[in-house]
Amino acid sequence: MLNHIGKYELKGLLGTGASGTVYLGVDTFSSVEVAVKVIDQAVFDDPEFGAALRRQFLVEASLAGKLNHPHIVSILDAVVTSEDGHIAMEYVPGGNLSKHINTDKLMSVEDAIQVGFKCSGALDYAFRQGIIHRDIKPANIMVVKGTQIKIADFGAAYLQTADRTQAANIGTPAYMSPEQISDQPLTHHSDMYCLGVVLYELLTGRRPFVAKSMDDLIEKIMLEEPAPPSRLRPSLPRALDDIVLSALQKAPGDRYASWTDFALELAKIGRLSVYQQTIPDSEKYASMRGVEVLGKLNDAEIWELVHAGRWSRLAARSLILREDEPGQTLFFLAKGELKVMKHGHLLNIIGAGECFGDMSYIRGGDIPRQASVESLTDVVIAEFDGAELEKMSDRCQHQLARAMLRNLVDRLALADIRVSQVVR
Repeated sequence: MLNHIGKYELKGLLGTGASGTVYLGVDTFSSVEVAVKVIDQAVFDDPEFGAALRRQFLVEASLAGKLNHPHIVSILDAVVTSEDGHIAMEYVPGGNLSKHINTDKLMSVEDAIQVGFKCSGALDYAFRQGIIHRDIKPANIMVVKGTQIKIADFGAAYLQTADRTQAANIGTPAYMSPEQISDQPLTHHSDMYCLGVVLYELLTGRRPFVAKSMDDLIEKIMLEEPAPPSRLRPSLPRALDDIVLSALQKAPGDRYASWTDFALELAKIGRLSVYQQTIPDSEKYASMRGVEVLGKLNDAEIWELVHAGRWSRLAARSLILREDEPGQTLFFLAKGELKVMKHGHLLNIIGAGECFGDMSYIRGGDIPRQASVESLTDVVIAEFDGAELEKMSDRCQHQLARAMLRNLVDRLALADIRVSQVVR
């Protein structure tokens, strides 16, 4: 086994693929663990597949530093010469989704929905960068922990800004869209179909089309309609059948018009099926995405906020803050209504999308809470402490500060109106 390549010390074997070997490595400058894909020179020399595999390797190498999304494996560094090459990627230690496609190891319905939602956001981001992945399958979706996933292996990606000589039918046949098989032009709908196959498999433990030969498999993909997932797993919500089967429509135009439409449908069914005390990440994301003052944040920055908070679901009449008690955390109301009281008098009603507790947060806990806050309805809230918020990107912190300033301005304006009414 190699010991070093470039600035990376190789610690062990992670796996092998069509174009090379992947090692666990350590960046000798930063001491950060990485996954290093090393090309096998014999692959480039192969008279039948060498040219195509070299192109795939170059495509993946060209994306180094260009994809910045919490649910996409970061490509950190790439070196390619006429004789060899290597790509250093973010190391994800939790394996991939392949372990969750056996009938005795299936994810819960709620978890599978969250995986689909996050993949939708990541593939939407990639498409907006001009990239169609073309090889979405469980083995290329890495698991950080629980439902925290990252899409990997962009070697088969179709770059819309590149020359049009890229082969259209690269991919894994069982997961390929009809238009990919028939060499038709590809859009985001092709990856949407592939993700539909993955969801089908995560939910049922089998693919929508299974055959003994490649010719039979292709015929089924092109001509047959898949069985509804609930026929294989009767406990599945029927609404989920509609979502998955819509993604698996033969004609691209019959699938969801956009990734946003697909993701929103997944989020909706996730809210219907979720266990009461758990808040799915899709619900957290949607609540942050809907805040007007955070509208300038991109997808990755919204996810920063989602992961920085401690989220909880509380019943009506729950006391959240008590006046005169110490505290320095900031709160965000994602769902429901709150009332703000001081000395038993109503000061304000807080609606979804607003922050509260900001005065004590801004002062770093130097002053006690100025008022009590109690839920008027069932609510979903996120609590942020300073240490977690400081880990976020500067742009994300700036937009959050703007949101707090907007809240303070609105409250001062309301106070002015009330004072003027009293004076009259």
